[in-house]
Amino acid sequence: MDKTVFKVTSIRDKDDHGYWIKKSYLERIAALEQLRKVIFGYDSSTARLQRTFTVTELKKN
Repeated sequence: MDKTVFKVTSIRDKDDHGYWIKKSYLERIAALEQLRKVIFGYDSSTARLQRTFTVTELKKN
């Protein structure tokens, strides 16, 4: 996906389905992720899953 070009079109455009059918599933997912970042914002600290470590002691029988 070319991130240097951003085009705004009319919501009344009827050719959206044909446009997205021609795209691969990876291109559709990349476009969806781009929309998510635009709508909800991008925070680099939440880009990865946070790991939580728990130390437990082994009980001896």
